[in-house]
Amino acid sequence: MRPNVDQTKTRKKLIEVALPLDAINAASAREKSIRHGHPSTLHLWWARRPLAAARAVLFAQLVDDPSDLYEEFPTEEEQKKERDRLFEIIEELVLWENTTNEIVLEKARAEIRKSWRRTCADNRNHPRAAELFDPEKLPAFHDPFAGGGAIPLEAQRLGLDSYASDLNPVAVLINKAMIEIPPKFAGRPPVNPEHNAGQVGISAAWKGATGLAEDVRYYGKWMRDEAEKRIGHLYPRIEVTEEMAAERPDLKRSVGRKLTVIAWLWARTVRSPNPAFADVEVPLASTFILSKKKGKEAYVEPVLEDGAYHFIVKVGTPPEFAKRGTKSGGSGSVFLCLMSGVPMPFDFLRSEAKVGGMGVRLMAIVAEGDQGRVYLSPTAEHESVALSAMPEDTPETDLPERALGFRVQQYGMSKWRDLFTDRQLVALTTFSRLVREARKRIRLDAAAAGLPDDAVPLREGGTGSTAYSEALSVYLALAVDRLADRQSTICTWDAGYVKVRNTFGRQAIPMTWDFAKGNAFSESTGNILGALKWIEKVLAKLKASPVGHANQQNAARAVKASNRIFSTDPPYYDNIGYADLSDYFYLWLRLSLRSVYPGLFATLSVPKAEELVATPYRHGSRKNAEEFFLDGMSRAVERLAVQAYPCVPVTIYYAFKQAERKGDSGTVSTGWETFLGAVINAGFTISGTWPMRTELSNRPVAGGSNALASSIVLVCRRRPADAPTATRRQFVDALREELPQALVQLKAGSVAPVDMRQASIGPGMGVFSRYARVLDVSGEELTVRDALSIIVQTLDEALVEQEGGLDADTRWAVDWFEQEGFASGEFGVAETLSKAMNTSEDGLVTAGIIESGGGKVRLLRPDELPDDWDPETDTRRTVWEMVHHLIRVHSQSGEAGAAELLAKLRADAESARELAYRLYRICEQKNRAQEALGYNALVQSWPEIARLARERPQAEQATLLSEAGGPQ
Repeated sequence: MRPNVDQTKTRKKLIEVALPLDAINAASAREKSIRHGHPSTLHLWWARRPLAAARAVLFAQLVDDPSDLYEEFPTEEEQKKERDRLFEIIEELVLWENTTNEIVLEKARAEIRKSWRRTCADNRNHPRAAELFDPEKLPAFHDPFAGGGAIPLEAQRLGLDSYASDLNPVAVLINKAMIEIPPKFAGRPPVNPEHNAGQVGISAAWKGATGLAEDVRYYGKWMRDEAEKRIGHLYPRIEVTEEMAAERPDLKRSVGRKLTVIAWLWARTVRSPNPAFADVEVPLASTFILSKKKGKEAYVEPVLEDGAYHFIVKVGTPPEFAKRGTKSGGSGSVFLCLMSGVPMPFDFLRSEAKVGGMGVRLMAIVAEGDQGRVYLSPTAEHESVALSAMPEDTPETDLPERALGFRVQQYGMSKWRDLFTDRQLVALTTFSRLVREARKRIRLDAAAAGLPDDAVPLREGGTGSTAYSEALSVYLALAVDRLADRQSTICTWDAGYVKVRNTFGRQAIPMTWDFAKGNAFSESTGNILGALKWIEKVLAKLKASPVGHANQQNAARAVKASNRIFSTDPPYYDNIGYADLSDYFYLWLRLSLRSVYPGLFATLSVPKAEELVATPYRHGSRKNAEEFFLDGMSRAVERLAVQAYPCVPVTIYYAFKQAERKGDSGTVSTGWETFLGAVINAGFTISGTWPMRTELSNRPVAGGSNALASSIVLVCRRRPADAPTATRRQFVDALREELPQALVQLKAGSVAPVDMRQASIGPGMGVFSRYARVLDVSGEELTVRDALSIIVQTLDEALVEQEGGLDADTRWAVDWFEQEGFASGEFGVAETLSKAMNTSEDGLVTAGIIESGGGKVRLLRPDELPDDWDPETDTRRTVWEMVHHLIRVHSQSGEAGAAELLAKLRADAESARELAYRLYRICEQKNRAQEALGYNALVQSWPEIARLARERPQAEQATLLSEAGGPQ
């Protein structure tokens, strides 16, 4: 126990000492593939935190570590036993199956309350004990960069009153829908006439938000049916005729039937650049493939005749031309004129589009048959109906002139409405108006069901019929947003899964050439009922307690909070343009909900000037953008430092690009450097860092980019006012003493080699940030960039030093690998190196490490090593061999095969893992991506390989076979 900056007595929290990273990472990665009922499916948001990671971090942030409970656990053995018990709670807590398991959740809440009561007892003599340390009331939680709401939701789940704030109104609404609205109406039955029981009291039959979920279903269905009455004629069925079936035997069983259309597939068009076809609008099709499913292949074939063309749909194996559409296949990805073969470069397409010369042409129709999808040729009727739509009252908001990830402005699109066809605009405006109409019906039904018939709105704390109707309309509006994500000309057709892709496959608005228009009334992907079902499932799983609050606030200017627990995931420097992207949804939400939240939807678009991201186009230059970000983030983090509850650390998530700029001292990640500067300048010291594998390559933020595997969670405490000043030498000495120990802990948590550089920055910055200042020999203060450079250098030294226990042959191989990789090198150089390592070329051949001949030497690749190698009979066994045989076996026989070999290595197993890290690091430095794969895969699989190896009888005496993930 130690005094904090205001003399509050504090204890170390679990997150400042140890975490079961393996369990957290596994649950976080698995969660990304879970959809039904997951809160992320309520509404799209970019780069959400996995619930498992957020829940584990909050628990460990609030629970005392046994090492600071000497009175209860006086010995290291007792402390480890207690820590293992807490780990078991976390390992249960992070499982998706336990998200709503009250037994597991209550066990976690009990530990949180126990630590809180201990804190209150420690501070019973504090001058403000009555105000700050009430053992019966936990402090409130606040996330000032709430975004998609994962962290506030998990704080609420763990028993804390939860506050979420964000500058972005779309994010605020998502948080209101998750943590604020459900508790207001928890346990209430639905009010719709089908389930009106004549009372509105709390009902055991309608736990949590299940009553809300049922009303979403009912009134959503009413909206769908009402919309179909009004605009259903714009979505005609297609009749299969004898003429259609004449060339398509697969259609014979459907002749005479009218099939529901799932999607209409369109190609954008421009006039032919060939004067001979100047009147022909030629298609820009990236592909003509409709279905890749085996046995159900289908494609579009363009037919040229009489100086024009039309499309027909065929089934069977697609010819080569169908795969590339009308693309040229050249390096410039230009299109070819369908009529003449003349290239159409991007400059031509842009110039045509900007003068209104880009049109559309229906290529194919996808309908629902008895045995799956039916692919049909376009008809004049269907094309005419689609083009006859006349939208009214559509939003006229401008697209940003320039924005991160936006490409469409170059093609004549200047307003958001330009991203939609007229039929799509009609559908979305109709559903948005119906949200308003549904609100009136719900109020009448709620009053009839017995809710107080008052006029107190939801935003003012109402819980009567008016407030309930407004609350329910929030979820109906979110369903319209889900529909909008599948209803734009950015949506394309997925020929593999045979469905409409959504607009935001990644965090961008790219240009699309052929697009898919889904049927809002069908039962396939992209319809309104499907959108409503996702929301119903989320509501049915929300616990809906305790209290939650979501408000619009600028974290850099005025976070209204004091003595709260903070955990937050700030914006990612310049990775995502949240405000620009969320305008896509804001315009529809504003149309539906402006009267419900007039303050939240007061502006025509999402506030952007104060958005805390480093966007050069908004600030005039990269330098100005970086200064804006640093200044704003510093002020935001400084408020966290001042307003945080004194006895609980602050946790801050950060994910960043590995390399963004090359400086004098090597590659520097600008976003990370700038963010760390903000944290340290705010007065924080870093008391813990944890790399968490919270990202997957298929998430929206990662599409088409070099995605990160991990986020770093920084654990921060307010730096004492009397923190010392250090010299550069003192800083370096402390790094050399502490960083190797930190590396051991990180590897024990199975930090993959791809993450090691990022992960090691945390412990290094922990050393740097404990000092008020670090001065060089001239008395100048070291910058964060200077510190990062020193940390990276010290990391390299630590990794090299860890080779000290390696055998001479392996040390030779490491140095040779660093110079040549698996390529051949000169024999003379190899011989010189072998002398320095006290080994020989003949010995290296005997050891099975190299191939030598013709004046050349090269290392053997894993796939060239003998399959019958046995480490127990090898008389010249080397760690180099162990690693590469493990890679060979792992690639051939998976984790089970590698475990069988690992069990035979016994005490050398840890040396093998250390070497795999070192070799990956070399590959990273030398840009040898292909060679790096085997080392990275081996280390990532190590925990499971080690577990399997320990279960084998041969491994009973393998005392150094440690399973990664626990404390060493």
